[in-house]
Amino acid sequence: MRTIEITSRFKIFDSPGELTEQERELLDAAKEATKGAYAPYSNFFVGAAALLENGKIVIGNNQENVAYPDGLCAERVALFAASSQYPDVPITAIAITATTPEKKTHEPIAPCGSCR
Repeated sequence: MRTIEITSRFKIFDSPGELTEQERELLDAAKEATKGAYAPYSNFFVGAAALLENGKIVIGNNQENVAYPDGLCAERVALFAASSQYPDVPITAIAITATTPEKKTHEPIAPCGSCR
């Protein structure tokens, strides 16, 4: 049996200006990914961008289905895509963003319940 240790940590920044260039690029990729989200039921468009150890960024977005909860969250789409395209490359960071026409927030968006 093989044991894999997964560690998670996060930082909350006061403004995007505090981010490194690589972190800003990751956040921008996540924001761009929201444009491909399919969220006709919740109107909550989520984008995620995973940074790989080799410097590649892989994106994902939420995909809803009328047969709730059969949709996929943006985080899992990005992580599944990264592991299928680069199976031996560790993921070092992930950025998650969300937009909605109904509500504006300046608070961090947490991973979905399944991803927590």
